[in-house]
Amino acid sequence: MAKPRILYSLLWLLHATTTSALFALDSVSFGHQAQLSPNGRALPGWSLSGDNHQVQLLSDRIILTPPYPGNARGAAWTDETVPSEDWTADFLFRASGQDMGTGNLNIWYTKDKNHIGTNSVYTVDNFDGLVLVIDQYGGTGGKIRGFLNDGTQNFKAHSSLESLAFGHCDYSYRNLGRPSNIRISNRNGLSVFVDDKECFRTDRVTLPSGYHFGLTAATADNPDSFEVSKFTVSSSSPSQPQHLNHPAARSGLPPTLEKLDRFPGSPEAVPDRPADEIKSQEDQFADLHNRLQGMTHQVANIFGEFDILQRKIEEKHEALMNALPSIAGGSEASGSEQQVQPRENTAAIDEIRRKMEGMERVLQQIQRDIEGKDYKEHINGLQMAVDGLKGGLTEHLPDTVAMLIRASAPRMGMFVFVVLAFQVMLVGAYVVYKRRRDRMPKKYL
Repeated sequence: MAKPRILYSLLWLLHATTTSALFALDSVSFGHQAQLSPNGRALPGWSLSGDNHQVQLLSDRIILTPPYPGNARGAAWTDETVPSEDWTADFLFRASGQDMGTGNLNIWYTKDKNHIGTNSVYTVDNFDGLVLVIDQYGGTGGKIRGFLNDGTQNFKAHSSLESLAFGHCDYSYRNLGRPSNIRISNRNGLSVFVDDKECFRTDRVTLPSGYHFGLTAATADNPDSFEVSKFTVSSSSPSQPQHLNHPAARSGLPPTLEKLDRFPGSPEAVPDRPADEIKSQEDQFADLHNRLQGMTHQVANIFGEFDILQRKIEEKHEALMNALPSIAGGSEASGSEQQVQPRENTAAIDEIRRKMEGMERVLQQIQRDIEGKDYKEHINGLQMAVDGLKGGLTEHLPDTVAMLIRASAPRMGMFVFVVLAFQVMLVGAYVVYKRRRDRMPKKYL
């Protein structure tokens, strides 16, 4: 009984390994390698576009819509189509903005990408494929909905767009402070997972191959910033991506590696056999043994390739170190080694040496000037000048202020003279008035 139990365990392990192995389709993926872009200007395999702003491509993420300005749109579309019907798309995004921020993020799998462009599910008319919409529909904290269209429905003119959704779930995606993960699987039906939790699934939908993946985002007056850090499409059948990425395929020659389980120098791969042909336990055990042995050979070949690559790197490193003689303090090379080196490299190295020696002399001169000069005399002179200025201000400032006050104050003699003159004028006017009054004829009634 122990032998069949071990056999069944090995068969289960082999089945789990083969069924769970997924291979990334590099031509329609990004974010699964070290950098998004090798040059920082373009995203390999993808086309970026935007309205009212330019989509920002950073080293670790794509900003489809910025936090400012509003009413902006951004889009990213694959240049190539998905070659397999059996695929899984892994998507990492983050949305942040004000408390009343609005916007929507759309994940497309459609036949005609040029017809959609930067549109959202609310502004597109007809399309053929799938769209997954992430927004705050209905005043909720967040909702994920799935829509299908065969090209006959005009979404923009539809009066009740919500009725066309075939699946949805609530998900608060804004201002989480971390990326959110969405996984779309087109294996044995269509299923959508959010942060490793099932959102919705259906067994009645199977999407075809040959469609484009796309990401579009749109914002209103109070915008949300949508950032995408990863979009990886994987499939369980790696033959098509390996063929597309193979150097021989790009050169027009037939590829030398036609199957993933075949490495240079490895034994012939075990041919695939239907399960109904392997009935007895001996045949099952022999088939499992042959496949495990083939996997062992392939792993050994991989390690052999790594050893060859390591030796090549070490040889190139040693050749580079021999080609560059030591600039400072190294022993001089022999006459035969100097003749092997090109004259241009020797001249360039001599020029670099002279420049470094000149910089060293300038730095040494500056150091000697700083350490040799005594700045105490200059500091004492500056202190005496400050003290003299302070003493002059303390000694002469009060007299100068008093003199200015006296010069600007009105004179008392002039003031008294003006008052007396005004009183004399009043007395004279009064005397003249009395005299004229006395000289006037008196009237008697």
